[in-house]
Amino acid sequence: MKSVLVMVVCFLSIAAMAAENHDLFRDDASRPLQITEKSTETHGTVVVHDTSFSGVDGEKIDAYQVSPAGKGPFAGILFVHWLGEPATTNRSQFLNEAETLAGSGVASLLVNMPWSVPQWFETRKLDDDYDFSIRQVKNLRRALDVLSNVKGVDKRRIALVGHDFGATYGAMLLGVDSRLRCAVLMAGTPILSDWFLLDAKIAGQERENYIKKIAPLDPTNYVGKAKGPILFQFSNKDEYIPKDKAQMFVEAAKSPKQVLWYDAGHGLNSQAGTDRDQWLKTHLKLEAGNH
Repeated sequence: MKSVLVMVVCFLSIAAMAAENHDLFRDDASRPLQITEKSTETHGTVVVHDTSFSGVDGEKIDAYQVSPAGKGPFAGILFVHWLGEPATTNRSQFLNEAETLAGSGVASLLVNMPWSVPQWFETRKLDDDYDFSIRQVKNLRRALDVLSNVKGVDKRRIALVGHDFGATYGAMLLGVDSRLRCAVLMAGTPILSDWFLLDAKIAGQERENYIKKIAPLDPTNYVGKAKGPILFQFSNKDEYIPKDKAQMFVEAAKSPKQVLWYDAGHGLNSQAGTDRDQWLKTHLKLEAGNH
């Protein structure tokens, strides 16, 4: 009887946490997206829209919308970039990939996140990391609003691709937004404090308090609630994601899931791109005649 009671209490606690998590990341749906378009470029049959929309605090979020030829229905992919090489730490990281996938009937949205700003990591405030993380998940939900309303997008076939911080916050997004049908998570961390405390000059009780505060937002608490399959991509020479942490991330997710390893650094390699695109084509059902 006691064991049954404990199980019931645990179940209720998990259910309460799930409800609280959804409330934590809930955005005001009535807040205007204020989508604006600066310019367009046509690359063959693909159109790249230089656009922006309003974030949760009214900030402007720059994005590329990549539109395939035809009327649809199109699959949709939200691409979220990494914090890595300066040239690709922005919405351009996956632009070539999005244009290639457009040929298979994919409409994409590629967003600039705060880590696209030079020196963001070094100048941010530790005290803001918790609220900052919540804001970014809310902003990604708004990005999904934008993508979902692109003309011709099939709302039943929307995916996420995220690298580094893009994968980390993408995993959190998977746990609170059921619109995502599948996802590719590349070299993300399962524990936020592992990255946020890199080179941080805090120790002892202060460090423990920080970790305790931000731990409820760890991606491991969310990725298991994903509504569809996940492809994890990791490297065996990653200076930021040791293999045990990568395995922790994978184990937190439910099936169906797949993990692929590459002989590369944190940025992965071209083979990862080939594997990723093939996986997306399969899981988004990109067949001839669907666009």
